[in-house]
Amino acid sequence: MVATVGSSAVSLGRIWPTVGVGRTTGRQEVIFPQGGPCDAVFYIQEGRAKVTVLSARGKEATIALLGAEDFIGESCITSDQPLRMSSATAITDCCILRIEKQAMLKVLHSEHSFSDLFVAYLVSRNNQIQEDLVDQLFNSAEKRLARILLLLARFGKEGRTENVIPKISQETLAEMVGTTRARVNFFMNRFRQMGLIDYNGGLEVHSSLLDVVLHE
Repeated sequence: MVATVGSSAVSLGRIWPTVGVGRTTGRQEVIFPQGGPCDAVFYIQEGRAKVTVLSARGKEATIALLGAEDFIGESCITSDQPLRMSSATAITDCCILRIEKQAMLKVLHSEHSFSDLFVAYLVSRNNQIQEDLVDQLFNSAEKRLARILLLLARFGKEGRTENVIPKISQETLAEMVGTTRARVNFFMNRFRQMGLIDYNGGLEVHSSLLDVVLHE
């Protein structure tokens, strides 16, 4: 297996057998809970997962949707916090690798190619978080939804557009957009009527949806 971030690539098959424990995770299964020990990093080999935060008042918000070749729970490496500040849950069947914190640190120190890949991944994730914040502050709900759909389709990654996972709910999309399910449903119907998305056994996102994001 080869994981790629930008132009960097490293063979993970040689590293992980000695440091990670792989497992298959079913849909809706919790990968790690908010408030749980921050003691491991997870690597998604196959499938999709969401990261959520639960407020003191019991309101849940989805803050990220991740897929194959993404890391989850990397904050155990980048900070000293003892407990998880968020939860991660599988939204499809997943193949996930669990890497203990100390094992991850050892690999980062000994495998320079992987260290470069991991740093590039963290920078990419940080940039996306900043873009998400700007998106929430300045763009309309319609633009925010269009951008999220393009991210889910991994638009521009390796020159291809993938189908969005078939089981993602409009409630989850509404949480990420910061609007109501009714508004998401309205925009989704509008996108379909405009030929920007299709439902063909899953949600197919066309590159023309980018026009909604770029249009002033």
